[in-house]
Amino acid sequence: MILKLVRIIITLTGGSLGFWLSSMTLDNNFVKPLVPNNFMAYTLIGLGTVFLALLAFALAPWLIKKASQAVTGIENGLQRIPTQDLLGGALGLIIGLIIATLLGYSFSYVPLIGGYLAILVSLGLGYLGLMLGMRRKDDLLAVFSILPRLGGREKERSSKNEVQGRYKVLDTSVIIDGRIADICQSGFIEGVLVAPSFVLEELRHVADSADLLKRSRGRRGLDILNEMHKNPNITVEVIEIDFDDLTEVDTKLIRLAQLKNGYVMTNDYNLNKVAELQGVKVLNINELANALKPIVLPGEEMVVQVIKDGKEVGQGVGYLDDGTMIVVDGGRKFIGQTIEVIVTSVFQTAAGRMIFAKPKMADKKYSNTSAGINEVNFVG
Repeated sequence: MILKLVRIIITLTGGSLGFWLSSMTLDNNFVKPLVPNNFMAYTLIGLGTVFLALLAFALAPWLIKKASQAVTGIENGLQRIPTQDLLGGALGLIIGLIIATLLGYSFSYVPLIGGYLAILVSLGLGYLGLMLGMRRKDDLLAVFSILPRLGGREKERSSKNEVQGRYKVLDTSVIIDGRIADICQSGFIEGVLVAPSFVLEELRHVADSADLLKRSRGRRGLDILNEMHKNPNITVEVIEIDFDDLTEVDTKLIRLAQLKNGYVMTNDYNLNKVAELQGVKVLNINELANALKPIVLPGEEMVVQVIKDGKEVGQGVGYLDDGTMIVVDGGRKFIGQTIEVIVTSVFQTAAGRMIFAKPKMADKKYSNTSAGINEVNFVG
């Protein structure tokens, strides 16, 4: 609806421009004698108006697209500029234009070129004030008594925002995973969660996939994101932004995180490493899950169900509730049973934590055997 309204406005503007140009052309002393009567003049004016109106109507989509790209580029550029630079540049521009206005009165008395000189002076002093204001922002802001306080408040506000948490740009994998909703609900993650439009588009493609598993995962991710968006305790911001010069979603995520000065939340190992190489902080849910696993020390006892064979001969494998693998030496004969084991060693790998243990009853058997041998030796 808005695009149609803008197109109508552009068309009316083109028609108005055609009417004005046609009227000005026919009022020219060289063209006016060539028009025999008023009917012909009105016909030419109407044709000019209709022609430029139709031309504007045809070019409206292209003009809207180019204007949208220009606005997006300006917005992205302004977001990269610090607040202090914007304040300094704005003050410098205002001072430059004030000086240009004062000088413009003197140039107005110059015949013929006075108006043009005033315009050139305004442009020159405005640009000069803008550049000096951005480069000497600290000195310029210090001149005004109220602006340092505003700057101090801005610093306090920015520091508070950093304490509360920066923007967290969500990856497709972390949305589909679903644990992010529970983590945010628990209050351990603060700040704004950013869901870019290109991530939503990728989720939609996954949800429309012909593969049943992919389709289920994509729909689950959309449902989780919708629940998070409706949750009053979680702030989810959907940003309609895209980078036409980039094709991969991972690269767009890194660019957006740099633009927002925020973090990338993901479960993707490769994206994690690429983002770190480009200086972007990454919050990996898998690393958080590994950090929250209970610490197990050698010599501790635990109960585990042996469910399958291990890689080595005689080994059995079981899992804790958090998914940690336990390799039980000599546990093959206990497959399908729940037994007590004693931890012998713990290894941390890239995939997670791995625990090695042995059955507790084997220690008891060994202890009883040793006690019997000592008793026989003592009797002898």
